[in-house]
Amino acid sequence: MARRKLTAKFKAKVVLEALKERMTNQELANKFNVHPQQISTWKTEFLSSAEEVFSKGKGKSLKSEQEQREEELLKTIGQQKVELDFLKKALR
Repeated sequence: MARRKLTAKFKAKVVLEALKERMTNQELANKFNVHPQQISTWKTEFLSSAEEVFSKGKGKSLKSEQEQREEELLKTIGQQKVELDFLKKALR
């Protein structure tokens, strides 16, 4: 039997339902067709990283700056490689 790939959106939906505590994990497991322990695991992961949601604005801009810098460096490396290849051919 193949494993199902569950999306982050689905997992978040299940976790939010679990946090409301209107149903037990067993009831949610039956409703969403997942194992109750999996819901507990997702809930724990969600709660342990919840503070990152509010700090993403700062980290996101920093990360995008790092990604932009990395892209610039990769472009430079690519350009230099093309130039070196051209010069090698010209010397032959």
